[in-house]
Amino acid sequence: MDEKKTARAEAKYVRIAPRKIQIICDMIRGEKTDLAMAYMKNTPKAGCEVMTKLLKSACANAENNFEMDPEKLYVAEAYCGAGPILKRGMPRAQGRMYRINKRTSHITIVVAEKD
Repeated sequence: MDEKKTARAEAKYVRIAPRKIQIICDMIRGEKTDLAMAYMKNTPKAGCEVMTKLLKSACANAENNFEMDPEKLYVAEAYCGAGPILKRGMPRAQGRMYRINKRTSHITIVVAEKD
């Protein structure tokens, strides 16, 4: 059984909630890279800007480091995990404070060559 060649790109500590990124990951997983790029360009989601940059990086890694054909690349894996949470507070009535969680994400995109 032959091993598939893959290239990856990671973005860590991105200041956007993982649940927002996960929607985009589900949308582009399994698509050709140029089609995934078009999807993200025309989707008005907050994480599309970060994901577009990451996908470009993964494609560049595949082309320059592993000599893959950019025309045959597709998104093999796209996933997002939670990073550390920045805990902030909002002042409330009678001297209380409500916690506000500023969530961060670790995003990974893996591209592979289609046969």
